[in-house]
Amino acid sequence: MREPRFWRRSGSLLSRAAAPAAAIYGAVSGARMARPGASAGVPVFCVGNYHVGGAGKTPAVLALGEILKGLGEQPVVLSRGYGGRLPGPVQVDAERHAAADVGDEPLMMTRQMPVIVSRDRVAGATLARSIGASVIVMDDGFQNPSLKKDTSLIVIDARRGIGNGRVVPAGPLRAPLAGQLARTDSLIVIGEGEAANDVAAQVKGRGGAVWHARIVPEPASLAALRGHRLLAFAGIGDPERFFATLRDNGPDVAKTRAFPDHHVFSAGDIAGLVSDAAREGLMLVTTEKDAARMRGTATAPEGLATLAIGLEFDRSDDLRRFLTQRLSLART
Repeated sequence: MREPRFWRRSGSLLSRAAAPAAAIYGAVSGARMARPGASAGVPVFCVGNYHVGGAGKTPAVLALGEILKGLGEQPVVLSRGYGGRLPGPVQVDAERHAAADVGDEPLMMTRQMPVIVSRDRVAGATLARSIGASVIVMDDGFQNPSLKKDTSLIVIDARRGIGNGRVVPAGPLRAPLAGQLARTDSLIVIGEGEAANDVAAQVKGRGGAVWHARIVPEPASLAALRGHRLLAFAGIGDPERFFATLRDNGPDVAKTRAFPDHHVFSAGDIAGLVSDAAREGLMLVTTEKDAARMRGTATAPEGLATLAIGLEFDRSDDLRRFLTQRLSLART
């Protein structure tokens, strides 16, 4: 979906009109979050968002997984598998699964660490333990109470923040902010901007940790784009951040096309992109997530380039110490 523009404006008439429905949704979602969850038997680190839409959660999951591996842990990612047809629990296998089976994010992440897809989070945690997980990195599910979370790390975009701060459908929040803040152990602020400053101050005021990070392109994939004029396209939660990352790192982005999050590209979509690129001599480039969604389908265009990215943290040594402490607490 594309988020409505009024979710960014606090005084919108549409937002006020949706307030009664938002009050009902917020009451239900808030009460649901308060339910106790089942123990996974190993520490569970949940990486989530306060709101719908993208904020950089997938690179955060991968970055935290790499840090945990460096600490001697065996992390396994647990995902609902949004957009996939398999209910799970199933371990993602890039050789036999497509995005239509398990979702685009799990398919992309399985290149770096084991990924379990399961709509039943408790069953997924059981499978993760059976394949040797010493810690589960839960991709999303912050508002889902089924599995007990030992540490919740919330990702927020420094430029977008939480929009108008209202609950769906009046705004982008998945549940009332106060209840979500009360369950936040750590906030990861991605990028440059001031829109997340108030939330960060509230997290700090409650004793939570705040980390700042930035999206960093992988050098080899960035080098492959240099010298070309680009038509960049993306069907992710925040396409503009992808386009900005390209521009900020040197490539010549001549045109952009934004699609809804998790968009399933049709043959017509791709034909239009290929035609536009050929007409102006442009190279097509997209995200790893979008490329994963097209992998193994007839729609993937020849010569499609991707920009691989990572997440680079400030105070990375402090973050490692924080994660070590949270692991120790979870095991006592």
